[in-house]
Amino acid sequence: MNISRRQILAGIGASVFSPGLIRAQGTRPIRIGEINSYSSAPAFTLPYRRGWQLAVEQVNAKAGLLGRELQVISRDDEGKPSVAIRAAEELVRRNEVDLLAGAYLSHVGLAVSDFARQNRVLFVASEPLTDALVWERGHRYSYRLRPSTYMLAAMLGEEAAQLKATRWATIAPNYEYGQSAVRWFMQLLSQRRPDVQFVGSQWPPLGAIDAGIVVNALAQQNPEAILNVTFGPDLTKFVRQGNDRGLFEGRDVVSFTTGEPEYLHPLGEDAPKGWIVTGYPVTEILDQANSSFASAYSLRYGEPPTMGSVVGHAMISSIVAPIERLGSLDTETMADGFGNASFDTPFGPAAWRSIDHQSTMGTFVGRTTVRGNKAVMVDWKYKDGGTMLPPDAEVRKLRPAT
Repeated sequence: MNISRRQILAGIGASVFSPGLIRAQGTRPIRIGEINSYSSAPAFTLPYRRGWQLAVEQVNAKAGLLGRELQVISRDDEGKPSVAIRAAEELVRRNEVDLLAGAYLSHVGLAVSDFARQNRVLFVASEPLTDALVWERGHRYSYRLRPSTYMLAAMLGEEAAQLKATRWATIAPNYEYGQSAVRWFMQLLSQRRPDVQFVGSQWPPLGAIDAGIVVNALAQQNPEAILNVTFGPDLTKFVRQGNDRGLFEGRDVVSFTTGEPEYLHPLGEDAPKGWIVTGYPVTEILDQANSSFASAYSLRYGEPPTMGSVVGHAMISSIVAPIERLGSLDTETMADGFGNASFDTPFGPAAWRSIDHQSTMGTFVGRTTVRGNKAVMVDWKYKDGGTMLPPDAEVRKLRPAT
């Protein structure tokens, strides 16, 4: 298929990406059907797309996958489960993809996962963070790449338990991801610190936060510390209103994903100082794996990567490595055979767990600060995802025998 680079980068809806010469020599390309919220969450998903585009280029430059060209056929779900399901049906039935991948929002990811279960097609969820994807509603045809809400809560809970604060309040978007994040953080922190009490919660609708009202409500609850789960434009509004009204003065704040460049950097000099966050310290020198990825990404696109870029690139390697090991695209073979397969990511090696199909990919925990007029993440440390999950006996209780 002939498609210009301009069309690739400009197309937010359907696109096919298969760079380089076809090396399949008469055989059908291997096709991944990818679904994501390109129009509704561009800050994360556009760098994510560049990440997987780079990875596809690199795979095809090395003779492809199983000696065949790798293609990604992409669709925009508009952040809506119903649109995602229609896209999945088209990709499977009309485009005859070998497997599905992607999704950004948790409720969209759950919808695509349910489609995969009903239609017996493999789905590799790249971004959705809800634990239900691999536990309560997990099944043999669905895998998840990023650290889950449980894993992020465990990472942040370790840091929060060292604070003196005992009175906590929470703020999170009122949908699956936010609810799961708050539930696990409360449970895991309380296990470490039985003296902690949660004095109130705010549940603004996703993408429609009234930051002034939320900030006033949190101040009235008079917490010593705050858990924040907002992200994107909601986070920006919350931070700026909180700064203006002095909400964060003298209070500890622990925050999911705020250290990710796509959410942190837009805050600029308004960024809060000292928040404990998960994220990606892209301005820092990390290890060789990340340096090589960041150099290749920057050379290709003329800008540094973000967390979305990392996830997009890792999504391709998390699919390619197990297929190469199995030597097969048979869905039933992949459904079981991805388990225990290892793969490389820009953050280092990871693997798929057989017990729940969660990847062991980790992330960074650190603090926010401002250098000059730029928001950055400092005092970071990498947390291996495999060490942040509950014991197998507990996982078996959480995941049905499907």
